[in-house]
Amino acid sequence: MAKNTNMRLLAKWHIWLGWLVGVPIVMWLASGLFMTIKPIQEVRGEHLRLPVAEAPLVIDNSALATEAASLKDMRLVMQDGRAVALLTTTDGLTTRVDYATGEPIAPVTADKAREIVANRIVGGDQVTSVRFFEAGEVPFDFRRPLPVWQVTLEDAAHVYIGRDTGEIEAVRTQWWRWFDFMWGLHIMDLSEREATSHPVLILFAGLSLSGAVIGCVLMFRRRKSRVKAPAQ
Repeated sequence: MAKNTNMRLLAKWHIWLGWLVGVPIVMWLASGLFMTIKPIQEVRGEHLRLPVAEAPLVIDNSALATEAASLKDMRLVMQDGRAVALLTTTDGLTTRVDYATGEPIAPVTADKAREIVANRIVGGDQVTSVRFFEAGEVPFDFRRPLPVWQVTLEDAAHVYIGRDTGEIEAVRTQWWRWFDFMWGLHIMDLSEREATSHPVLILFAGLSLSGAVIGCVLMFRRRKSRVKAPAQ
């Protein structure tokens, strides 16, 4: 008897919760379905951009940005108290030079990676391991074609230091990795975790929305039946 009472109580709460969250659920599912229809590249208008021939970065009276250098991008940062130019060529290669003198700066070593993390990350002096990864072999939680040092801290956070940039390229905490996994589940793309528009996601989003709408309609039918019951 107590079990039946508890089940009726749960059913009652289920109905009231259905009334409370039914409309937001329909809105979430409808908006989610809408956002899966088009790939994010089309939403951003990237398909409208006409192809433009890539030209090297050239700056008058500059010894760094010359036509012969085939630069695609030059970024200035401060490192170790001096201005450093990060030069990226049209081939995607990045090098560092002293902006004032133009002298090349050596790639980051394991010890230098430790020093950068210790100076710029909370708890960065608590290092458990330092590993180097080539651009084509980076860990899944980095997913960028860039040669990096992976500095692992005691709390399992991964700090990625660009070998050729000397910059912190990414920080991946345990929470970030779980968030990334949940994001992959959310968009049903566990391999790359980037595709927000694909047939499987659209199909299940549509089915979920249909089920939610039908559920909301049935709540009105159930309420109508309960109102009429005493008169029978």
